[in-house]
Amino acid sequence: MMAVMSMKNPATGELLGSLQEVTPEQVEDAMTRARLAFPAWSTTSLAERLNYLTRLRHYLVDHGEEIARKISEATGKVTLEAYMTEIFVTVDTIRFYEKHAYQMLADQLVPTSIVLWPKKSYIHYKPIGVVAVISPWNYPFQLAIIPVLSALVAGNTVILKPSEVTASTGLLIEEVFSAVSMPDGVVTVLHGGREAGQALVAARPDKIFFTGSVATGKKIMAAASEHLIPVELELGGKDPMIVFEDAHLERAANGAVWGAFTNSGQVCMSVERLFVHEKVYPEFLKLVTEKTKALRQSYPNQAEVGSMTSSQQIGIVREHVNEALAAGATAVTGGLPSTDSMYIAPTILANVTSDMKIMREETFGPVLPIMTFATEEEAVHLANSSPYGLNASVWSADKTKADRIARQLDSGNVCINDVIISYANPHLPFGGVKQSGIGRYRGPSGLQAFTHSISVIHDPGKRKREFNWYPYTKDQELTFIGLTNLLYGKLQNVNRRTLGAIWREFKRLF
Repeated sequence: MMAVMSMKNPATGELLGSLQEVTPEQVEDAMTRARLAFPAWSTTSLAERLNYLTRLRHYLVDHGEEIARKISEATGKVTLEAYMTEIFVTVDTIRFYEKHAYQMLADQLVPTSIVLWPKKSYIHYKPIGVVAVISPWNYPFQLAIIPVLSALVAGNTVILKPSEVTASTGLLIEEVFSAVSMPDGVVTVLHGGREAGQALVAARPDKIFFTGSVATGKKIMAAASEHLIPVELELGGKDPMIVFEDAHLERAANGAVWGAFTNSGQVCMSVERLFVHEKVYPEFLKLVTEKTKALRQSYPNQAEVGSMTSSQQIGIVREHVNEALAAGATAVTGGLPSTDSMYIAPTILANVTSDMKIMREETFGPVLPIMTFATEEEAVHLANSSPYGLNASVWSADKTKADRIARQLDSGNVCINDVIISYANPHLPFGGVKQSGIGRYRGPSGLQAFTHSISVIHDPGKRKREFNWYPYTKDQELTFIGLTNLLYGKLQNVNRRTLGAIWREFKRLF
């Protein structure tokens, strides 16, 4: 019997409808159709594949406001954030692929050692097959559709399993692809929860791209390892922000407030740990507090902060804040979240310590804990003392110092005098280190991650044999000794005897 999912607006409680979850048999059927569609799609010209993306871009631009409104209904975020972060980022990424996919997927010529003359070498990027994309609920549109588009551009077919928390956005994505008449089986959206995700992994796709929690990522990786299915994991973060005494404090305060509270803090790259130099801490705390108190919280517009999306996440935020307050932290603004509301007031916590959960575990809510530091070394140590490493930011007017600190941070992405924005540049690879994930997407390497890199070495095929082929001879041995010394050692070790052997072997090739 198929389970039924209820779809609700978390900000208002309004019922948006219901949706039946897929069965394991439907998952298998989707995999069969995706495999049948792969040969034709993978051999479709890149120009034709990009033509579908162009049509998709036009559709998103023409219907962007309506789509953003529907995303707001599914998530509780304000409509401006939905448009900025879900629509704009997606169409910008499509435009990036339209301009650069030819270059990124073209055969890449590479140098060939002189000893391999006259061979030529190149790398060919070949589609993998069927890619499974399992996407999250915090940015349910663009964090689903961008990896899907990346896989499609590279020539793969895709099965997407969106989050059940924002199931109506999964329907929206289905409508979008239907509107541009994608060929049957090239993109399939499967609606469901954990069981649907497990069935999709068990159906043995050729690659799995997962965005979500560390705990779920580990389970997916373990299941994939049974069949050696490659995985890409975009997981959580506990991102540090380091503010030095020479930073532009007004800008840094504005950055901290937006970086901590955008999307109600439900961002894997949220500022979740703020480290401020002790000399400017009082002034900075005053600025951040004023700016936080000025934030408007409502839905769906004329506000900066909307509701939370997941009721389960509210429990985690409440646990972290409660533990910190009980251990001596101070709520400068905001405080312990209510148990009967989907809204959490933006909260600043002072007097926190490194051993509190609020400084160790991903909170994923609108909470900004602040600590001080005295030296560069201490700042780097505090920032790196986390099992996560997704994004970080360094704030300083000294370009040399900021760059020096950025290079010492254990983070897949670093912003200097800005927050989160590294994701917005599609030319940059995106991904984490440590428990923040495995692999990269976006940028050239991110697109190539949806391919097999096939190395090809091509000989004209006109010679009878190679230096290294049978039969082995004394001249062959002298040739390799002579070539080693000639190319990599001391020239005085190359004598007339070895040169003679090299010449005789060379003549034997033809």
